[in-house]
Amino acid sequence: MKGPLITPVILACLLAIGTGKAEPLPVVAPETVGLSADKLGKIDEKVTQLIEEKKLAGCVVAVARRGQIAYLKAFGVRNKATGEPMEEDTIFRIYSMSKSIATAAALALVDEGKLELDAPVAKYLPELAKVRVFTAEGEPPVQPKRAMTVRDLMRHTSGLTYGFFGDTEVDKAYRKANVLVGTLEELPQKLGELPLLDHPGERWVYSVASDVLGRLVEVASEHSFESFLEKRFFEPLQMRDTGFHVPRDKVSRFAANHGPELVIADHPEKSRFLKPPAMASGGGGLVSTTRDYLRFLQMIAQGGTFEGKRYLKKETVALMTSNQLPESIPCIGISDKRPGVGFGLGFSVRIGNSGWDSAAPIGEYGWGGAASTHYWVSPKDELIVVTMEQTVPFNFNLEFGLKKVIYDAIID
Repeated sequence: MKGPLITPVILACLLAIGTGKAEPLPVVAPETVGLSADKLGKIDEKVTQLIEEKKLAGCVVAVARRGQIAYLKAFGVRNKATGEPMEEDTIFRIYSMSKSIATAAALALVDEGKLELDAPVAKYLPELAKVRVFTAEGEPPVQPKRAMTVRDLMRHTSGLTYGFFGDTEVDKAYRKANVLVGTLEELPQKLGELPLLDHPGERWVYSVASDVLGRLVEVASEHSFESFLEKRFFEPLQMRDTGFHVPRDKVSRFAANHGPELVIADHPEKSRFLKPPAMASGGGGLVSTTRDYLRFLQMIAQGGTFEGKRYLKKETVALMTSNQLPESIPCIGISDKRPGVGFGLGFSVRIGNSGWDSAAPIGEYGWGGAASTHYWVSPKDELIVVTMEQTVPFNFNLEFGLKKVIYDAIID
């Protein structure tokens, strides 16, 4: 008697089980999810052009619609010095793409009643209870007009900063204090001794706020930030290649980070990401793969659920993906202005049309990472796009080069 037929799909699943790799999202013909295969083919042309112009060494591009992957392709090399090819399961430094995950972790605790969105951060981190606001050089800092809240941390209106995007007295103080050197427990202690750049709620400033969220998660959950992320998100979402370092048995899949002229800026065999860090940075410390990050975004796109499990309340995800900035803050910007772009809780959100990223539809949310990784999600189009590369300094070459091409590929 003959046994059951082993179809390619079943075989792929069996291989996934045998190798310990998580089963990927379904891959389908583009037309089955309302995308033109011919128009998606223009992605190849754009990426090939960037590689030929030596603007990137290689990348992975994924386009998903209606919960299924319609396009997934690796281009070029993951290490310009060795010529090793880029592959679909290559591991990347995702830097600030960590922020949405850190925010989701804190919001999971909001859903449980262990954190309050509009409570003062000092309720949980008393080290920040006496923080003051910088006014002018030589003048004493003043009392904040109101307390910094958990919501402020998530939308970058906390008054905190990074220290390396400006040269104010506050920036200089941050650099001198090495605020991101040390542990998460030490971070609020350092910040409590430094002035705020602005009064909370008055300006959008990119900052260490997501790292403070990591410490909030530890205090509220009574678990380490790393273990909380692993148990609440990475393990159940099968994000098996996502974490704060690259294990030794996965280094062969770890991409090099490339600087100007594609010179290696961080070699995968020598990177600081090869060992667990002292500080698990929710602002920029994670590594991941295209597939892993797609699974996280699909959970968000589905209102906080994925494969039958709920991770966040639907109304919580609605807050994440809609503009949370007050009318007094019309748009965001990092050393620039981005008209028409607001900010939710962990994501930028398109709130109006403008010449900045003109292909983006209203309602699109997303962000990126310092090594020029990008992602964007359009709820009305049921579309998720992830582009992964390792190129510094940060640039928008892939996002701006591919966005119109991908939106133009929608046929229903």
